[in-house]
Amino acid sequence: MPDYIPNVRLRAWRNQEQLSRAQMAEKINATPIGVAQGLACDEERIRRWEAGEVRWPRTEYRLALTQLTGKEPEELGFSQGRQNESRLIEARVIPADALRAEADLYGTMELAQQLQASDVGTGTLEALAEAVDLLCRAYPVVPAGTLRDRTQKRLAQINHLLAGRLTLDQHRELLVITGWLTALLGCVHYDLGEREEAETARRAAFEMGRQVGHGELMGWAHEMSAWFALVEGRYEDVVTAARTGQAVAGTSSAMVQLTLQEARGLARIGDRREADRALTRGAEVLGSLPMPDHPDHHFVFDHAKWIFYAATCYTWLADDDRAEEHARETIQMHTRPDGSSNAPMRVADAHIDLGIIHARRGDLDAAVEEGNAAFDIDRRSLTDLVHRAGDLHHLLRQRYRREALAVEFHERFVMARRALTSRRPELLE
Repeated sequence: MPDYIPNVRLRAWRNQEQLSRAQMAEKINATPIGVAQGLACDEERIRRWEAGEVRWPRTEYRLALTQLTGKEPEELGFSQGRQNESRLIEARVIPADALRAEADLYGTMELAQQLQASDVGTGTLEALAEAVDLLCRAYPVVPAGTLRDRTQKRLAQINHLLAGRLTLDQHRELLVITGWLTALLGCVHYDLGEREEAETARRAAFEMGRQVGHGELMGWAHEMSAWFALVEGRYEDVVTAARTGQAVAGTSSAMVQLTLQEARGLARIGDRREADRALTRGAEVLGSLPMPDHPDHHFVFDHAKWIFYAATCYTWLADDDRAEEHARETIQMHTRPDGSSNAPMRVADAHIDLGIIHARRGDLDAAVEEGNAAFDIDRRSLTDLVHRAGDLHHLLRQRYRREALAVEFHERFVMARRALTSRRPELLE
């Protein structure tokens, strides 16, 4: 698993110009400084820049990039900081330990007594905020049912506190904490196919954010609405919800996520130009945010996620070469040396993207292999899996209906859909 921060601003510029890495290298060599200096830029150099392996190119290449793009190096995502300052931050607490650590916060007699008191001390609020943070960091890999039950339990305990005697500041802080926890619960409900419960939680999270004027929390509630619409095929609603959320989210991870959801909605309706623009805007906002301490947190947008979203956008736009580039890098970035993943749901989606690409190219064996790899992922959003696998299933039925491998995938897809409609994820085990 690479340990560099991807340069998404540079990648976004290249994507918007619809250039391959080789084409961009040729254009750099053809700039005035490129010709004068006899530059020999190639595809590998562009890859290293975009991967973040090189954070500050040599002077002549910086000048050539400015001549080509009309932008300064910093605007293209480069920085003069030391190389080791830009390495990807691994989660300091692995998700399974995050869940245990969250339980430990409630396992001490002292905290239990605090939670039963009518007054809320600073220590209690800090412990609650830490507990919610740990639950949000457990989201990528902990089974959805387990996380739902734990989250509901914590919400019940916090609701007890909200009924007690609080100062205005304490009440506001508890509402924010409850809002984040409720938003997380809504996401988990949706993963499990519990649509009505998910929408109820989403609305509650938005209302808590509205009451305290918390723009980012409201932004994430709008993002959930965009996500639901995307899965349900309401693509115009995706764009509308995403743009509405951007009006309140401020410069935050929510703003990046909303912009990328807008890009996905635009990609679904085939608007390549506007989808590219949204991807570029998302990259620019992301580049202005500080590096996250915990990129595994569900409500934190990291640079690798931008590449993951771009992979799906280009898959839907039928830009197969660009889609494959982003999907393969998504899998590479999230696969540890032992083969495990720190973001299995992203990896599952990337496998579906690759399956669709192979199917369009006529390689049924590879298409089904990638599709099965997505189904084999342990931590899955059942709703998202059925939605994305449905794209591949439709393509295989359309082109390879009578082929044995296509029939095999059809049966597996039907089982997944049955698990979703019956709310029985164990059917896939």
